[in-house]
Amino acid sequence: MTIGIVGIGLMGGSFAKALKKYKLASKILGYDHNKEHQKTALELNLVDEICDLNTLKQCDMIVLCIPVDGIIAFSKELVEISKNTTIVDFGSTKELILKNIPTQIRENFVAAHPMTGTEKFGPSAAIDGLYEDKIVVLCDVCDNSSYHLEKVTNIFKSIGMRIIQMDAKEHDIHACYMSHLPHAVSYALAKTVMSHENPNAIITLAAGGFRDMSRIAKSSPNMWCDIFRQNRTNLLDALNIYESKLAMLKEMLQNEDYDGIHKYMAKANTLHDILK
Repeated sequence: MTIGIVGIGLMGGSFAKALKKYKLASKILGYDHNKEHQKTALELNLVDEICDLNTLKQCDMIVLCIPVDGIIAFSKELVEISKNTTIVDFGSTKELILKNIPTQIRENFVAAHPMTGTEKFGPSAAIDGLYEDKIVVLCDVCDNSSYHLEKVTNIFKSIGMRIIQMDAKEHDIHACYMSHLPHAVSYALAKTVMSHENPNAIITLAAGGFRDMSRIAKSSPNMWCDIFRQNRTNLLDALNIYESKLAMLKEMLQNEDYDGIHKYMAKANTLHDILK
């Protein structure tokens, strides 16, 4: 099977590594507008060749590892593919993408969200094992033909992923709280500290807690601005709830209600009983 990967960054490059490790493709082609990414992907042996759009369309499977707005735009370029060519996207949002996929290729188009990643991007960020023992969510699979769904499912299982099926709208709500809200909070935390502290103090005093919470603020603004735009309504709802929880903490602190703060923190601790 020839597999073409659009966007040879962290997700696309790591997926190429997994395909090679488990010998799931006879050839892996890379498609990326960034010339430096093309060069690096070849140097790192992530892909066998860089291809053009016409060659990409001849692949048995096309994997879209690009920002979510780009997935919608690029899907319009694929309306003339063979009925046997499978398309799978790795976007972090799903509802708007699926509403905008051309009807001609909807049964070919498997909407997937691998629940994994790091704050790094570009081909040099690609790592071994990124997908192993991770969950991948497949959305609205009732609109896929069994041929394409089975092909994608077999690939994900072969690289060690656990598969969950979910409605696209439901997915976007859950992804908002588990991923999109934490990124928004991390960006805001980074902005808050940078507006108050001088660089020397940040370098000298930043410890584990700050580094852990601000780490994902290093994520690509190009990618995350698109995600925030596509999941705007859910993110606004989540931010309103988050602001109300901060306001509760602020009010207790103003009133010197330390017993209340202790109970507030203890309740928050129970999240990790769920995450064990």
